[in-house]
Amino acid sequence: MQVLRLPRSKVHIGAPLPWSVRDEQGKLLLAKGYVLGDERQLDELLERGAFVDIEEVRAAAEADAPPRAPKVVAPPNLFGLWEKEAEALRTLCQHPQANPDFMPKFDAYASHLLTLLDCNVDVGIYRAVRQETQPLFYYGYNHAIHAAVLCVLLARHLRWPQPRLMSLLKATLTMNLTIMELQGQMAAQDVPVKDAQKKEILAHPEQTVALLTALGVSDSDWLTAIAQHHEHVDGSGYPAGCTNPSELALALCVCDVFTAKISPRALRDALTPQEAIRQLYREDQGGPMSTAVIKQFGIYPPGDFVKLASGELGIVVQRTSNAKAPIVAVITDTTGRPVTKTLRRDSGEAGFAIVGNAVDKVLLKRLPPERLYGFSAVPT
Repeated sequence: MQVLRLPRSKVHIGAPLPWSVRDEQGKLLLAKGYVLGDERQLDELLERGAFVDIEEVRAAAEADAPPRAPKVVAPPNLFGLWEKEAEALRTLCQHPQANPDFMPKFDAYASHLLTLLDCNVDVGIYRAVRQETQPLFYYGYNHAIHAAVLCVLLARHLRWPQPRLMSLLKATLTMNLTIMELQGQMAAQDVPVKDAQKKEILAHPEQTVALLTALGVSDSDWLTAIAQHHEHVDGSGYPAGCTNPSELALALCVCDVFTAKISPRALRDALTPQEAIRQLYREDQGGPMSTAVIKQFGIYPPGDFVKLASGELGIVVQRTSNAKAPIVAVITDTTGRPVTKTLRRDSGEAGFAIVGNAVDKVLLKRLPPERLYGFSAVPT
């Protein structure tokens, strides 16, 4: 025990002692809580030699200290986390046959992506819609991720069991395993697809299945979905002209085509989500796959730039139970002037109903998505 001489200034007549008082050897003289009645008693105590245990003094000081304000912790920057996923997928998939741990690492990647999506599904959709900052040479990897997000939503809407969902997720991430680099080249080139590129594209389903089988994949649902994801029930697809593709293959096809349509390339702009949905609905004739996409993605999905009945412009940030009435973060006032404070509007209210897409994208060039969601701008 370490003791400290008791200062007179720390003792208050008529108040309970906050610690025990001891002599120099540590023997107890007065117990904690004892009340000194007058100055004479205090003088006698100090003349005898009064000491206190240093640890008791520290504990009493901490107990009397004002409560600390709770530390403000910014929400994790999910956009920063998502930005790392394409590079991580590229590192994993660029030379899979040279990686003896490919399968366990890929399984871990797929599970991690699902966990990241579940942190905030709307952020995953936002990134699929707003692709301006995503480099075209990473198109193949980003496209796989965007399609995977939609496949997960579709599978959950259809209430598929978790093992089946994981088979679809893994098929989506690897559907273009042999042409991911080629996809980036094609997205960035300013000339139409070349004959040699077209030949690689037509061969990629079978080549990808062969590569995955060599890597140890034995999940028949996963492999069949990839083999048939470009087949159509009318026999017009490739590579085999199959007329009865599996349900997973049909789901993969829908998500692949839909996310490709809303993705920009050097030779063409992205379709609006609304036009892509209209085309999907026509092609699928309102079937369960297109219905699932519309229900989960929304008519105005997160990331869509819209104009409200109030005159304000904003970005959709959150889906609601009404596919036509999401939550919108406004970035201008009613006259179209930019605002510094981001307010959220419920477009289900008549005064804030969505009246159409905003055309002028200038306001979006330097708009950090973190501002819309309240995340820290520092990647984590």
